[in-house]
Amino acid sequence: HVTAPLIANNPVTLQILGICSALAVTTSLATALTMSIALTAVLCASAAIISAIRNHIPASIRLIVQITIVAALVVVIDEFLKAYAFEISGRLSIFVGLIVTNCLVLGRAEGFAMHNPVLPSVLDGLGNGLGYSLILLVVGAIRELLGAGTLFGQSVLRTTAEGGWFEPLGLMALAPSAFFILGLLV
Repeated sequence: HVTAPLIANNPVTLQILGICSALAVTTSLATALTMSIALTAVLCASAAIISAIRNHIPASIRLIVQITIVAALVVVIDEFLKAYAFEISGRLSIFVGLIVTNCLVLGRAEGFAMHNPVLPSVLDGLGNGLGYSLILLVVGAIRELLGAGTLFGQSVLRTTAEGGWFEPLGLMALAPSAFFILGLLV
């Protein structure tokens, strides 16, 4: 069940969930990895909390409760990044905060965690987080490699400016390139 969202039922490429952040934060492998970890942590923690209290949430306010739980977790993640990874927090800008409205997070909370015990819900969150992460990391790696000749900021392809053969593709730094790459992955 954890591995199904990796390829067979990937939340980004097949369900087209979480696509906004998937396109926006994949300018580099570092930002893609950070966003992947943040979203996966929120998915797992929110699934655990919502599943644990699901029988005590009135149906009329269940979405409000789910959003409040997700928002509280996102605030913790955002503050953690600002405190311990300030530079990358700045590069991610508002996109960490937008995890609150991510359809993947809210969809898994409503569609799975509200109806299942804690452990299966956490595993569902983990699987979907890993599926989301896989796509972000692939797109981020391609964009950084072709756009700058680097991975995690370390030179991999020697550019012409460094006396090498590789000429960075400026298009890879622009948002449409993420859309093109994602289209090829679908």
